[in-house]
Amino acid sequence: MAAIITNKFRINNAEQFVESFSETDATTYYLFIGRSHSWATDADVQGNSINEGTDASPPTPNDDVASEFYNYDDMVGAKIIASTDVSHVIPRRNWTTGTTYDKYEHNISSSNTANSGATNLFDSTFVVMNSSFAVYKVIDNDGNTASTVEPTSTSNSIFTTSDNYRWKYMYSLTSAETLNFMSTDFIHVSTDSTVSAAAVDGALDTIEVVAGGSSFNTSSGSTISAIPIRGDGTGGIASVTVSSGAITAASVTTAGSGYTFAYITDADIVAATNAGGAGSGSNLNVIIPPKGGHGANAIKELGGFFVMLNKSLVGVEGTSDIGVANDFRRIGLIRNPTNFGTSTVASADTRRQLYAAIFSSVSGTFTADEEINQASTGAVGKVVEYDSTNKILYYYQTRFPDVGTDSNGNLTAFSGANAITGQSSSASATPDTSNSTTTNGAVFVSGYSNPELAFDSGDIIYVEERSPITRASDQTENIKLIIEF
Repeated sequence: MAAIITNKFRINNAEQFVESFSETDATTYYLFIGRSHSWATDADVQGNSINEGTDASPPTPNDDVASEFYNYDDMVGAKIIASTDVSHVIPRRNWTTGTTYDKYEHNISSSNTANSGATNLFDSTFVVMNSSFAVYKVIDNDGNTASTVEPTSTSNSIFTTSDNYRWKYMYSLTSAETLNFMSTDFIHVSTDSTVSAAAVDGALDTIEVVAGGSSFNTSSGSTISAIPIRGDGTGGIASVTVSSGAITAASVTTAGSGYTFAYITDADIVAATNAGGAGSGSNLNVIIPPKGGHGANAIKELGGFFVMLNKSLVGVEGTSDIGVANDFRRIGLIRNPTNFGTSTVASADTRRQLYAAIFSSVSGTFTADEEINQASTGAVGKVVEYDSTNKILYYYQTRFPDVGTDSNGNLTAFSGANAITGQSSSASATPDTSNSTTTNGAVFVSGYSNPELAFDSGDIIYVEERSPITRASDQTENIKLIIEF
């Protein structure tokens, strides 16, 4: 049994995802960063070697239960994604002189490929962006020839440039859209309301000569006019050019409306000559516009089943929620995480996902990425940041011996007035269990502060492993994620 998932299904999924950020019962999404220590081959307590790649060649993420748990373990912090941070996008294709672009066709498939060889409209090259960030659809490519004149018109009508390319203006990117939703490979896509209002459902614009036939006569000149276009629409009129009895070109002279299929018969061509010709064998393919007409819905017409999420990390985020003292190697998305110790979906702009301990005095200075131990409890962790001003140690614990587990394979929490020692720095300090204050944005209870998101809550729906990205107080990391549906 043959079946397909249509492009409209993909677009619908993209639309539902975008809408989920702003609908009445909106879904909450956070961008998170994690993994401050280096990628390396590690081993569990049983001696099983775990190859996590290197900083130069990070691992490929795994989509399994174990990995989802692990992604939470070394998470550093998270920042909420607003509806204004999300946009439909399409592949970016800058207009370049000398390039032969595909034209819009309603029936591109494996049996009717585009000139580029594409078997799907949205894989073809029929959409371009000019140097002023205006986006166009190629209506006709002059018999698969190269484009040499940049389209610039913003007319609501299909227009022709001097290289005989015919274009349909779709929309222009604003300065904000070029900044927030344009990358090397993708551009923002949306419907221009003026263009949409001018669209005519089922209005015809292009006829392709598949076969010219023979024995067509003209009473005068080489043009046959006033040929009715048959189908389920009304008002369509065509003309053809004849040379040596064969049709060499065809055009729409009156667009009509309401067409979902259309054709031109030999009999109608012969009748239109008014010369009693005996022409036959022509095959003229009338191109059908998308639903609503060209420009009615740019997202559906141009294949907007890609979504871009754009979020920036600017210096220290949320007082101490996302610091700048260490780098990160993982980026991801969490859907509907809850606050630590509750079932309430998080809503704060930023969330710190590190444990913290506060001291009244410290011997030495803890260093980033070093192992820390608490001999009294057997707890093991990895330093992410040490705030020497406030004497706060930020750390996480994972499943590996030098990051979180003891010699028996157990992960034990740091607790009590028990000394914590850095294994590289030899720094040592005892948590101040009398401290139950909020310091630098972290809420301490008896000297310790928990992460702000409940571990393993919500759903991690996107993960990307990276080479290390260094942070700084005067630096902004602009993160653009592309999701294809």
